[in-house]
Amino acid sequence: MRGQPRILINTPEIELWRGGLLRARSNFDARALARARHVLRRKRDGQYLAVDLPEGLLALVPHLRREPGLDAALDAIDAPPSHLRAGIEHVRELPLDRLEERLHALGLDGEYGERTGLELVAEPDWLAFAGFDRYRRPLWLHVEAARAWSHLHDAALRDGIVLEAISGYRSHDYQLGIFERKLARGLGVEEILTVNAAPGYSEHHSGLALDIGAPDEPPAEESFEGTAAFAWLRDNAEGFGFVMSYPRDNPHGIVYEPWHWRYQSG
Repeated sequence: MRGQPRILINTPEIELWRGGLLRARSNFDARALARARHVLRRKRDGQYLAVDLPEGLLALVPHLRREPGLDAALDAIDAPPSHLRAGIEHVRELPLDRLEERLHALGLDGEYGERTGLELVAEPDWLAFAGFDRYRRPLWLHVEAARAWSHLHDAALRDGIVLEAISGYRSHDYQLGIFERKLARGLGVEEILTVNAAPGYSEHHSGLALDIGAPDEPPAEESFEGTAAFAWLRDNAEGFGFVMSYPRDNPHGIVYEPWHWRYQSG
């Protein structure tokens, strides 16, 4: 993988980050991350599990070998997707069966999709580095969306408009973790669904959607509609392949989100 663009290799339960992109959480982490070729990061809670060093794998958690999904992650280190090795930018989707099992456990079978008109969204097997978001976190997007976002951002700058990425790709496990933590606090599923999309139904899972903000504006607030940044997006975003997914009175019953834009190829 040396010499290739920075990418996130995605397996069902573990992400493989290139070294140098994650923030150290301790002195031990800092020393390990500084030398890492890859970092194995649990998707559910962001825990750093191990680093791939030139001399071998260094565990960062006890009982690493018991970690669910470890074998698939190690296979991805040893043999990254053939289309990446060949320099081809084709993106494949991860299977949905594991997600469907967990949705069933939450009582969210097909009824939620039927009620909202939303479909389950698969995760890509790899994502492209698209710079950093407002909070200096790495921004991961589908490779086509990453390229389009770069063009969109630069065109806005030429017109004197600053667009800030708030968030891009989010995993199924990340969204499931939100649900599990709120359930543990005693909230019911329907109550959680009033403020959080059901896991698997967010466009962010695809890497094709991102939330956009403007300097000095709070993130993901309807007030973004009144900014020069939004006015520019309204007039220009479609020319770069981006559309606003959830306008007012959208058929999915999702609140108006002027900050949420999705790239659609072709």
